[in-house]
Amino acid sequence: MSIAYPFTAIVGQDDMKRALTIAAVDPGIGGVLVLGERGTGKSTTIRALAALLPKIDVVSSCLYQCDPMAPRPGLCAQCGKPSDTPEAKSVTIPVVDLPLGSTEDRVVGALDIERALVNGEKAFQPGLLAQANRGFLYVDEVNLLEDHIVDALLDVAASGENVVEREGLSIRHPAQFVLVGSGNPEEGELRPQLQDRFGLSIDVRTPGDVPTRVEIIRLREAFDQDRAAFRKKWARKESALRRKIQTARQQLDNVDTPAVLLETAAKLCLALGTDGLRGELTLVRSARALAALEGKSAATLKHLRAMAPSVLRHRLRRDPLDESSADIRVERVIAELFQESVDDGGS
Repeated sequence: MSIAYPFTAIVGQDDMKRALTIAAVDPGIGGVLVLGERGTGKSTTIRALAALLPKIDVVSSCLYQCDPMAPRPGLCAQCGKPSDTPEAKSVTIPVVDLPLGSTEDRVVGALDIERALVNGEKAFQPGLLAQANRGFLYVDEVNLLEDHIVDALLDVAASGENVVEREGLSIRHPAQFVLVGSGNPEEGELRPQLQDRFGLSIDVRTPGDVPTRVEIIRLREAFDQDRAAFRKKWARKESALRRKIQTARQQLDNVDTPAVLLETAAKLCLALGTDGLRGELTLVRSARALAALEGKSAATLKHLRAMAPSVLRHRLRRDPLDESSADIRVERVIAELFQESVDDGGS
């Protein structure tokens, strides 16, 4: 098994790291979209997150990582049968890669050909969506996905359930996951329907200062020379962040969201003209998750403002009369709403 680069050793890209850790704290936020130039550490950072994820309890014999404490309607057909309390085991939250060339059968699942030929048994071979249930599904070059795969992801993202009706099979199983996508916008645009499914959107750029670039090169060379020793060197910081995420997950439901926070979120989305209410809901949840990550008992307007650009930048309608970037448009409205001046560099 290859050794992943430590998450805490990644230099810069603070917005991307914060978005991923927040998605780890509250999977219900809806996933993370990371767009930027090649070679900016998108895939490295996302894959590094896997080592920080806490363990969860699953039904031992279940192919879909069902929660042994979940109500029966939310389980697969096998786990949903009336029986004694199922045997449970503890596993790390799964992080599953969806390769760009994956077939629909590989993604959603299909007939198990080997069992059908050898035993004459009509059995289901679970796909990547089953493996990713209660975990993370990572799609590199998400903007280049074929339309039929995007359609499948959209269906499952909306229902939290994967339904397979083919080859004489009729299977329904839970498929709730955090969708994480990365890509280079120069290589193609993302379908609006899929883009809207991401809770957070991050734009990453190549560092523009010499000291940061030198530090990145220095650390990467040290990692390539001795990966095991490098990970050992960063093990303490990795463990500290892992405990921080675990504590935030446990305390999330206890974080208060004052009425002023809800009102400000609604005013912000109205001023920006975002469609629907998904923007407000995600903004409030993100602010609460950030507060939990910081060990606070209540989310504040500071948390709301910090999360607003990543929550709202991909939800803005295009304005042909305004050539400003999405970040600038969001910051402009925030400044008006909070009666503060916009920083020259944006967020």
